[in-house]
Amino acid sequence: MDKPSNFVVERAAFPQLFAALDTRGYTIVGPTVRDGAIVYDALRGVDDLPIGWTDAQDGGVYRLARRADAALFGYNTSPHAWKKFLYPPAVRLTHARRENGAWRVMENDDAPPRYAFLGVRACDLAAIEIQDKVFLQGAYQDSIYAARREPAFILAVNCAQAGGTCFCASMGTGPRATQGFDLALTEILEAEQHYFLVQVGTERGAEVLNELAHRQATDEEMARAEKILLETAQHMGRTLDTRDLKALLYQNYEHPHWNAVAARCLACANCTLVCPTCFCSTMEDVTDLSGENAERWRKWDSCFTMDFSYIHGGSVRQTHRARYRQWLTHKLATWIDQFGTSGCVGCGRCITWCPVAIDLTAEVRALRDTETIKGA
Repeated sequence: MDKPSNFVVERAAFPQLFAALDTRGYTIVGPTVRDGAIVYDALRGVDDLPIGWTDAQDGGVYRLARRADAALFGYNTSPHAWKKFLYPPAVRLTHARRENGAWRVMENDDAPPRYAFLGVRACDLAAIEIQDKVFLQGAYQDSIYAARREPAFILAVNCAQAGGTCFCASMGTGPRATQGFDLALTEILEAEQHYFLVQVGTERGAEVLNELAHRQATDEEMARAEKILLETAQHMGRTLDTRDLKALLYQNYEHPHWNAVAARCLACANCTLVCPTCFCSTMEDVTDLSGENAERWRKWDSCFTMDFSYIHGGSVRQTHRARYRQWLTHKLATWIDQFGTSGCVGCGRCITWCPVAIDLTAEVRALRDTETIKGA
């Protein structure tokens, strides 16, 4: 790329982005309003975006609200995570058919979708990078994930506001997208101006940008974008003290505070299902009524379900206390030992969508404040 990396695309030119991605054969996925929430789904054009909508989030609270402007990306995070497109909630692994008294395994010939993700936040970029480590960079690669991940076009959108449960600044994952994108936008609305500062991340991104009306950004426009991001980082809804966090959790397996959390936890698994990095799964074998066809499916599961830790003789984690401790300790400590990174990106979804408003940041703070009581 021989052009400068910061450009401006006016709001009026934004529909050209959809045309450029559509001609390349992408299924465009991004934020849209449905069922009282901003969710990620297939988009036909700019009008499908949540224009003029925002969200108010707190522990156990999610509400849509109207903005005073026509921002395209004036919300925080969706209850959906992008993992549902790269690591589907349910996917068929094998299909066998009985023919002439013998079973024949059929090949899965479904072509993987070719996605363009529109509106990926910095925390979710970090989550995708973490799942890349899990599914692509270990001893065993997930071919289904790889087939969806490799062609995906990622258009990131930097956060111009922090949500009530956001703490990406504490985790070093936002609000600015720094890598892992083809294009990254910062939306700017001032007086009668509405435009996007664009940073190019890849040659593929530069090719798409070249099909949009754009110009080089001025120093003043770049300074405005920088101010927005600095202010967002300073107004996080939550904070998490990550100092020696792995050691803190390892040293407090038997801390009595786990009982206080368990008294509230419903083991509903909401936190794991909305989390952009959790990847627990189970296998399910099904047959049709004739007994002539059999399929094996991989489906999302959760460490909060009793069956997930079942081995011969019973479940390893029979109590809510054990299951919440497993989740939090894995997310913030043992994940580091496994994959070299925390499993948390600070998106705050687990706080927002917990029906009893259990707050990961508050639970860590409670352990830290009373860590003189240690377990084995």
